[in-house]
Amino acid sequence: MAFDIDMIKKVYAEMPAKVDAARKTLGRPLTLSEKILFAHLHPDQQLTGFERGKSYVDFTPDRVAMQDATAQMALLQFMQAGRPKVAVPSTVHCDHLITAKVEAKLDLQVANTESKEVYDFLASVSNKYGIGFWKPGAGIIHQVVLENYAFPGGMMIGTDSHTVNAGGLGMIAIGVGGADACDVMAGLAWELKWPKLIGVKLTGKLSGWTAPKDVILKVAGILTVKGGTGAIVEYFGEGATSMSCTGKGTICNMGAEIGATTSTFGYDDSMSRYLKATGREEVASLADGIAAYLNADAEVYADPKKYFDEVIEINLSELEPHLNGPFTPDLATPISKMKEVAAANGWPTKIEVGLIGSCTNSSYEDISRAVSLARQVKTKGLELKSEFTITPGSEQVRFTVERDGFLDEFNSIGAKVFANACGPCIGMWDRVGAEKKEKNTIVHSFNRNFAKRADGNPNTFAFVGSPELVTALAIAGDLNFNPLTDTLTNNKGEQVKLDAPTGFELPVKGFAVDDPGYQAPATDGSGVSIAVAIDSKRLQLLAPFAPWEGTDLKGLKLLIKAKGKCTTDHISMAGPWLKFRGHLDNISNNMLIGAVNFFNEKTDNVKNQLTGEYGPVPATQRAYKAAGVGTIVVGDENYGEGSSREHAAMEPRFLGVRGILVKSFARIHETNLKKQGMLALTFADKTDYEKIQEDDSIDIEGLTSFTPGKALTLVFTHTNGTKDIIIANHTYNEQQIEWFKAGAALNIIRKQVAG
Repeated sequence: MAFDIDMIKKVYAEMPAKVDAARKTLGRPLTLSEKILFAHLHPDQQLTGFERGKSYVDFTPDRVAMQDATAQMALLQFMQAGRPKVAVPSTVHCDHLITAKVEAKLDLQVANTESKEVYDFLASVSNKYGIGFWKPGAGIIHQVVLENYAFPGGMMIGTDSHTVNAGGLGMIAIGVGGADACDVMAGLAWELKWPKLIGVKLTGKLSGWTAPKDVILKVAGILTVKGGTGAIVEYFGEGATSMSCTGKGTICNMGAEIGATTSTFGYDDSMSRYLKATGREEVASLADGIAAYLNADAEVYADPKKYFDEVIEINLSELEPHLNGPFTPDLATPISKMKEVAAANGWPTKIEVGLIGSCTNSSYEDISRAVSLARQVKTKGLELKSEFTITPGSEQVRFTVERDGFLDEFNSIGAKVFANACGPCIGMWDRVGAEKKEKNTIVHSFNRNFAKRADGNPNTFAFVGSPELVTALAIAGDLNFNPLTDTLTNNKGEQVKLDAPTGFELPVKGFAVDDPGYQAPATDGSGVSIAVAIDSKRLQLLAPFAPWEGTDLKGLKLLIKAKGKCTTDHISMAGPWLKFRGHLDNISNNMLIGAVNFFNEKTDNVKNQLTGEYGPVPATQRAYKAAGVGTIVVGDENYGEGSSREHAAMEPRFLGVRGILVKSFARIHETNLKKQGMLALTFADKTDYEKIQEDDSIDIEGLTSFTPGKALTLVFTHTNGTKDIIIANHTYNEQQIEWFKAGAALNIIRKQVAG
């Protein structure tokens, strides 16, 4: 069954004329990314040759997807918008609040009890406003979207940075904050800076131990965690068409780790096969009818350097399996080099746990290839040397792999199957012994490996690899093991070599599922009531943020000068804090507790200038707020890297931080700050970061003439009476400046809907 088929038919009916008009206006061939972007321009947006990386453009996305942790705040905001129903097809997916601890069934029961209040809230809001609701256990948002909603040539936004996974089915799918989702659900245009374009030409063909995961691990090593910022990565070439649709999804998913706006592939036979296998024959037929519009023009791929800002070429036939990490997803090491690199860096090489699955690598193909290795444990007389866990991506995948005997194979070697949820990938892993903070190594097929990300232990060295490589390493229990060349000692004392993994792109007997976990919304939700208890610790109705007072900001204090990497995990941690995602006041108690204070090298320990004492960041900021004193936060490069969570922007706003001044921003976080009425500023001279002192008093000047392209001036007055005047750049356009003046974008939406 294809959801929202009428919407898809409309997109495909209108796409050729829109693309032809754009091609005529630009007077040149178009990339796939450009075709999709031009086909989704907002009706009020003038068609012109937009400048990459500079022009702000309004779009009309086809749909919105939200996961349960971010959906709470997105829907709390939408409830303020005053609309009776969402304007575009939208869904909520309950995948973030299930802790992996024992096994799937028991862990799901615990979640349904502990988070019942939140699930009931999300279900009732979805029912009222026409939103499709996927229950706990139905699966991880990105896998469920790929199986049910993604379609070639479409545009989707989602309140999770890995929304980009849908690029595996030829979409432009972009991670956003809840405020952006609220805009689109309210029927407003969605704004995006016209992206730059990075082309990745894939030649050759994957074979043996090399998997699609290795493509993005290699790309991450080339581009680094910020190399894709502001760009769409478009993959093409014979290597692209030779890969499975879910393999393409894996590559697009981890594009978030290079900061890319999104990644995508042109429509091909693998996508058609996947659409048909997942019950969407009609979509495949429609896509076949306009296939030329779902790929770049031939001239583009014949001479890619002429049409892309940057071109990377990777020969899949020569590509080696990689492990990326620890502590950052762009530290790429070919498996043949791991032994020497690990020794040179002193990394612990005994592997404690191997984990496969998650939204990145939980397809039928992934699990079938991993199980081909699990079988060899018995047939070759081996034993599993590490703990081993499997996280299926959806109930449909889980049901099908159980039917086909794969789960029995895993169970027979002592593996543990977790619920169809995010689990360890986002810190929802109740790992025994993690509280001891012992130095140890894990390997996983997830997408992120920041410190504390999986188990809360800062001394867990996490390495990212393909499910096949992770399975082999879990069997060996040794980071130095190279399955391409090395042997293992079996129970007879013999040296045996693992055979290369094999698997199935799609299930031979087709997908099957008893209950996918979907709840359709009420046709008329006007009678549905939504209750939020006043004393709830999990949910809190929102109050509008105050508008700008109309003056420059004087006498601000420095809350923290963050040193080094400061991701959204550092600004608003996940793990145990996920339960407060619907309660802004409570979750604000985690604000910046993971950021390293430049002045004392400690986390969650800053100076309160009102008292001279040191204390936790949230408590210090609450003291400033109580005293009516505004503050600023200073940060390093790529501030706000990682998850799309808008809590990292809402918490500072709620507690009275007025501006964030950094060397550079990650895209989603910068937008989230703007949406919440914050000042997101960057040093005109990055060396000015060094001038900022712990006891500074700060003035932000130029706000009364705040205009696009005009820098602001910050005056830092030091305790000895001297001053440093720092020029701060910004990327605000006229509309975003109105958000700042109104106090938040939502304040404007509310007026527009009411008016």
